[in-house]
Order: sequence, then structure tokens, then C-alpha cells
Amino acid sequence: MSSLCRLASRAVSKKTPYPSFCPGSSRLLATAPAYPSHIPLTWFENTFLLVGAGLMTLADPRRGDLVAVVGETSAGPSLRRLRDIMLESSEGRRILKQRPRINTTTLDMNNLAQLPEGTFGRAYTSWLERCRVTPDTRAPVHYIDDPELAYVMQRYRECHDFYHCICNMPVNVESELAIKYFELANLGLPMAGFSAALYPWRLNSAKRHKVFSEYAPWALKCGSSARSLITVFWEERWDQNVEEMKTEFGIWDGPPAKWPKPLKGTGEKQARTEVVEKSLSSDV
Repeated sequence: MSSLCRLASRAVSKKTPYPSFCPGSSRLLATAPAYPSHIPLTWFENTFLLVGAGLMTLADPRRGDLVAVVGETSAGPSLRRLRDIMLESSEGRRILKQRPRINTTTLDMNNLAQLPEGTFGRAYTSWLERCRVTPDTRAPVHYIDDPELAYVMQRYRECHDFYHCICNMPVNVESELAIKYFELANLGLPMAGFSAALYPWRLNSAKRHKVFSEYAPWALKCGSSARSLITVFWEERWDQNVEEMKTEFGIWDGPPAKWPKPLKGTGEKQARTEVVEKSLSSDV
């Protein structure tokens, strides 16, 4: 499996751009890059890379870089559907026009941490603290040809932590799978279905039973009935009450989960759970 993935990556890195005979995903030859991080692929290279990266992620789900590759090479027409959903929303149209990015360079984390309790901005910074994560871990998109669709994928990738936060889910294996089920129902990306279908079988029987009996039913019901979260301009809502946002979006908290770190000033004494290093959340 590792040889297949290495060959796929080598084919991409050594490829020279040529004019395209067939535009779009069915072209026979690669085109010139369409944006700075773009690596154009032919349909064969896309398939080869998808298979190689997919096999490697099954062997080692902690490889977030390969999970991101699978997400991009398997996206297909789902990104066009999400783009069209964004275009139907006033918030979504502003997102596509402004193309904001989410990282510690674009966000004033100190200011967000000073917002009143109960606001979304304060809840988000508290979530980052408790889960010991940072918004700077999202890899740039490489393998999606259309620049606008590439941004839709980047937006989904960078907003993943917001879904954790508003659904009150930490970063552990069961919670990551719960959010994948939620994303599958809410956004319909193939990578979410791939993770939701295959990764539970890597868990022990007790954790797998909890995923299937508690997390998956909540996530599928909540995700399918909620507003499409790809249309939410989160950066315009920092000072909004987070409970009001849940009501507006049609979201309710998932099953209780153990958190890796208690909030400052609380009496929580929950043990730290096994935290996967953004393994399933790169697309995560």
C-alpha cells in the first residue's frame, strides 16, 4: 500500500503541465496551475492518488495529509452542489465573494477570548483551549481544478472546528466520527461517508457500540434537519449568543462526551481521553 501511495505522489510531483485536450475532470493531460497551491491532475492521476491515499489512511488514520488528499480527490460534483447552496444564501454569497480564511493570522484570538460568556467567539476560544488545538492545522487545497470550488473545500476544511464547537463535541475518536456523520448528513461530502463507514470498525466493541447507538443517530438526525452549515458566515457571528445560533440553525447538543481539559474555574475532573491528532478532522 505504501508503494502505491509513494508512486502516486511521485507521479504528481514530477508531472509537467501540458495543454488540456479534455477540460474538467475527464481531461487526458494536465493543465497549468489555476491558483498558487494547485497541482493539476489528469483523471488517471486523480484516481491513482485517491486509491493510494485511501489505502494508506485505512492503515494509518492519523495521516491527516492523506485524509485531506482523499477528501479532495473524491469530492467530485459534491463541491458544485455545495457552491450552489451557498449561492442561494445571502451569507453564502458574501463568503464566496470575500473568501475569508480562518487561522491565527486572520483572527484576533485575544479579542475573541475577551468576549462575554455565552457568545460564539468566547465558546470557540474555550473549545480550542479545552481540546488543545489550533486553527492553523488546515492544509491548503491542491487537487481541485476550479479555484472557486477549491475555496469551497478550503472553507469546509477550516470550518470543521466550528461544527465541533457548536455541537458541543470535543476531539476524540468517537466525537470525530460523530461530526463525520453530521457532515455526511448536512453537507454530503464523500469523504465524510468514507470515514463514517470505515473508521468505526477500527474501534473496540464498546466504543463502536457507543458510536452506532448514540453518536450516529444524533448526528444523522441533527445534520439532516439543520441548516447547511457551509452557508454560515461564522466570522460575522462572534458576539452572537451561541444558544440562539443553535436554535436558528436547528442544532442541538450531541450525547455527553468526555473532554480532554476542564475549563478554568470549573469543578470538572474528567480524565483526559485519547486524542487523535486531527486524524479524521483534516477534512477533515
